Amino acid sequence: MNPSWVVRTGRLVLQPVAVADLPELQALKADPRVFAVMLGGVRTPHHTAEELAEEIAFWGRYGVGIWVVRHRESGIFLGITGFMDRPDGLGIALRFAFVAGMHGHGYASEAAAAALLFAHERAGLSRVVAVARADNVGSRQVLGSIGMHECSAFDRAGVPMLIFESVRVG
Repeated sequence: MNPSWVVRTGRLVLQPVAVADLPELQALKADPRVFAVMLGGVRTPHHTAEELAEEIAFWGRYGVGIWVVRHRESGIFLGITGFMDRPDGLGIALRFAFVAGMHGHGYASEAAAAALLFAHERAGLSRVVAVARADNVGSRQVLGSIGMHECSAFDRAGVPMLIFESVRVG
């Protein structure tokens, strides 16, 4: 792991995903309270392992990717944030998912803001998108709080989806 890819905020440490994180990632991605509404839905342990390999390779290609998010003082696993190349051609997209018991503490906003800043300033991405279900008020609030703006919408299997973007100017 490249040490320059580690990000610290006031309360959090974001570290690029690694093989050692697999058990925590499997638990998070198997939880329907968290992943049922995510693109691709709840994951099996095998699918999560395959995704982890892809996510590690993504870091090597783009210098940005998915981080595990831990509490800075305790080291407790809180969730994930970071980037993926959307399969629908929308571009590099911000994602975040946090352990169900950790919602409502501002961790998603803090981590997503740090990730977005990294993407623009350190990875050189001029445009980042994010997709949220129209009825997912929590995700929409996080995206708005970090400065992303709603720019478009589409329908996925009868579910209204909103596209947000952040464009680096200058």
